[in-house]
Amino acid sequence: MTFTYGYADNDGLRMYYEVHGEAVPGQPPLLLIPGGGSTIGTNFGELIPLLAEHRQVIAVEEEGHGRTQPTARPLTAENSAGDILAVLEQLTVETADVLGFSAGGHTAVALALRRPAAVRRLIVASTFVGRDAVPAEFWDGMAKATLDDMPDTYKDADRLLNPAPGHLERLFELDRRRILDFPGWSDEELGTITAATLVVSGDRDIVAADYAARMAGVIPGARLLIVPGGHGDYLGEQAASDGDLRTMHATVPLLLRFLGGQGPALD
Repeated sequence: MTFTYGYADNDGLRMYYEVHGEAVPGQPPLLLIPGGGSTIGTNFGELIPLLAEHRQVIAVEEEGHGRTQPTARPLTAENSAGDILAVLEQLTVETADVLGFSAGGHTAVALALRRPAAVRRLIVASTFVGRDAVPAEFWDGMAKATLDDMPDTYKDADRLLNPAPGHLERLFELDRRRILDFPGWSDEELGTITAATLVVSGDRDIVAADYAARMAGVIPGARLLIVPGGHGDYLGEQAASDGDLRTMHATVPLLLRFLGGQGPALD
């Protein structure tokens, strides 16, 4: 399978990206945005080969993650959306389908709001769009979190790619501050999303299924998919799946159907 990689410059940041597979006539590429602490490999390594059989896949790593080095600026959904637009411009991609997982879902929403023409179909997976999505205990725990709370999967992956002292600590703090400072979006803002949207959540996810349903109800025409799983195991995310990929294999056909890559699109 064809594989290329590169970096796109945006205001002092060089965002790492990968391109898997060949362009499919009549189908835009599918852009994947990993969650907090993740690399392309830890989040989507198992998923990409399945998707790239049907679609060209572009995957990115946000600031401080994987091969994209940190800068002095904060890590925010809006900043990352700008970085991704630089990637799409470098690849001469005008429109893409976008799947964002967890904190990467924030970036996907920011991208759809900032440049509606750039996002045809939007999948927001295991994410939330407002601070009321989780109880106060979540925010208290995040405020008190330390590097010891970070899953070993993420720590091992970062140390392998970035052995320089302090890099892992910087990654953790970028992610922690990103969530703590997340302002969310109003229902009115979310109501302006023009991309066909699928909200995906596990039935034992960080956010409850009823919140995911409420989120889908705010985004115009959005569809809802609740899968029997946790925070990302249905995408093959390493920390969540622990090598059990059965839920991922069951979920992929539903994602492809929504994207229009296999059977009729779910409009």
